[in-house]
Order: sequence, then structure tokens, then C-alpha cells
Amino acid sequence: MTTTVNPVLRVAPAAPADAAAHFRAGLAFHTDVSDVAAALDAGGDPGFVLVDSRSTEAWDQGHIPGALHLPTALVAEQAGQLLDRSVPVVTYCWGPGCNGAARAALALAELGYRVKEMLGGFEYWVREGLAVETWQGRERRAPDPLTAPVDAGDCGC
Repeated sequence: MTTTVNPVLRVAPAAPADAAAHFRAGLAFHTDVSDVAAALDAGGDPGFVLVDSRSTEAWDQGHIPGALHLPTALVAEQAGQLLDRSVPVVTYCWGPGCNGAARAALALAELGYRVKEMLGGFEYWVREGLAVETWQGRERRAPDPLTAPVDAGDCGC
């Protein structure tokens, strides 16, 4: 009798201790939109600086209120003037299809900053219906019900 293993289990899941170490390490490098929003909404100092690593044109279209604009290409040149090495940095770019936040995070880490990347980026910030700032002021768009269930307050995770 031949047993067929499905594609999910073709490679066995990691041992629980290995899985825990892997996911713990991942959380040291990443945060998400809901956690960043909660930290910023709590009032006071969130304990990190939020850095938008997109271009000036993208920043002008809208950005997260309170974020610092530092395009990835300018990190090496300007980070020392704009950021305190003792304060953790959270980077973001457009969204999951963009690696600008990862490249900015790498550049900052190489300069000696403690850094995390915000998963989902600006795209998911907007899709969750969170406030966006432009030169015209703040605005909110309706949340996408596929990413921000009504009355959930966060991803429900």
C-alpha cells in the first residue's frame, strides 16, 4: 500500500522548540500595522521612531501621522542627523510587494540602529482604515473588510 503525503506535509513540521525559536526570532525583526497603530494611539512616547522609507512623491500622497520621512536611498547620509541610536526604529514602505522597508532596515542595522520592519506597510495601514496625513491634513478611508473586520479593533490575532 502506497501512502501519498500531501504537499503541506511533504516536509515535516519543525520540532516545537525549533518552531518556537524561529517565530520568536521573526518577532524580533517584524511588527505589524495593528501593533504599531496601538502603540501610537496609546499616547505618550511609543518607544520607537516610525520611518517611512518611500520616495518624496509617495510620502506626499500620504503617510502615517507621526512618521519620519527618510527614503531608503538617503539612510546612510541622513540617519545620523535624524535618529537617536538609543531609540528603536520601525521602517515601512508601500506594502508586501515592496522591499524598501527591509532595505532601509538593513541600512539602519548596519549603522548600529535597533530596527524592525512593519509588515503590510502603508498599503495595509490604509486598508485597515487608519489615519493618513497629507499636506491637506488627516483623512481616513473606509477599512477593507477583508483586512480589518468590522468591530475587531485589530487583526483578531
